[in-house]
Amino acid sequence: MIPSLRIDDRLIHGQIALVWSKAFGTNRIVVANDKAVTDEVTNVSLQMAVPTGIKLLIKTVDDAVKLFHDPRATESSIFVLTNCIADAVKIVKACPGMIQSVNVANVGRFDTSPSSEKQVLSSTIIVNRAELEALKELAAMDIPAYQQVIPSDAKKPVKDLLKGH
Repeated sequence: MIPSLRIDDRLIHGQIALVWSKAFGTNRIVVANDKAVTDEVTNVSLQMAVPTGIKLLIKTVDDAVKLFHDPRATESSIFVLTNCIADAVKIVKACPGMIQSVNVANVGRFDTSPSSEKQVLSSTIIVNRAELEALKELAAMDIPAYQQVIPSDAKKPVKDLLKGH
C-alpha cells in the first residue's frame, strides 16, 4: 500500500524522518530518484537521515515502479518520495490505483532554470515551464493531489494552486 507519494526537492529531511513517517505509520520509504541512485554523497546522506526501524530503498524511477508492482509491496505501508513533479506523474501513470494521494510539498527551490521561466504557485512551490505542465497533468488525473507541508497544515488542492496558470 502506498498512502502517499510526496514531492519534496530535499527528499528526506527532518520532517520526513520524524513527522511524515509517523503520520503514515510507515515502515518503508522509497526514494524514486535517478540521481540519488548513482550519486554516492546523496545516497549516503539519505541513508543517514532515515530513522531506526524504517527501511529505505533508493531506486531509479523505473525500478521503483517495478518494485511497486511486486505483490510483496502490498504487504507494507510505503511512503514514496520524489524531488520533481514529472517523476511523480510518471509513477502515478505507471501504478494506477496503487497510490492513494500525491502531496506536492516543496518544489523548485534548487531549480537552476532562468527566473523568467519560473512561476511561484505558493511559498514552497516554484515551477519552471516543464514542471508547470507536469503539475497540470497531475491535477487532471484521478488521484487526490494537494499541497501540505506538514500533517497539521490543511490540504490545499493542486487545482486551486493552478488557478490562473
